[in-house]
Amino acid sequence: MELILHSIKQDWLVLLPIFVCSILVFAVVINRISYYNKNKRDVIQFIQRLQRELNRNNLEGAQILSAQLGGVIGDVAEEGIRVLSEQKKEFARSFDISTSLAVRKLEKHLMILGTIGGVAPFLGLFATVMRILYTFQDLAAQGNQSAAVAMGIGSALIATAFGLGVAIVAVVFYNSFQSVVRRYEDDFQLLKLLFLSFADSDQVMEKNIKQATEGHDPQSQPVSQGQKSFGPQF
Repeated sequence: MELILHSIKQDWLVLLPIFVCSILVFAVVINRISYYNKNKRDVIQFIQRLQRELNRNNLEGAQILSAQLGGVIGDVAEEGIRVLSEQKKEFARSFDISTSLAVRKLEKHLMILGTIGGVAPFLGLFATVMRILYTFQDLAAQGNQSAAVAMGIGSALIATAFGLGVAIVAVVFYNSFQSVVRRYEDDFQLLKLLFLSFADSDQVMEKNIKQATEGHDPQSQPVSQGQKSFGPQF
């Protein structure tokens, strides 16, 4: 403990960037955990209920169900139903835009964790090198003092350990949050497949109704060769 306090007292200037990185990591982790927990939903049950509403061709009920769910999944589903009711032909492109915006919200601040995970070890190494240089300078000025050398090297190693610790925490949470984002992306793909299936079946139904209507149109039926004409004959 004494060595740590000595390191902070002597090398606070080079350790300051690592302290800032540790505060940023803590803030981002708390923010993302709170956001993901706030938007956590039972997606499997929601998709089953949504599929039943779509099978009944009840878009209004499906939109109400999505609004009641809330969260990122509910917002994306609600936007997908709105697009589905307005423009079925361009549904895939419009829905991809909505999911891309949602993914951007899910990935917010994650780049900070990735950057700190790569930079923090080098900051610790830089602090270590600076401490060793100061130790050699003191050694040259004061003569051979083994205790001072040991204290300086120990202080330098603390900076390396501090940088590695911050980097490890940042990388662990970065990978964990990335897996959460990928699960959300899989949920968005399930919603897209469900909506596309409904759109395709609806278009097939409309096509069959149109063909049946044209088939029963008496004006569209050709006159058979055996049909007699009752007009005046000359």
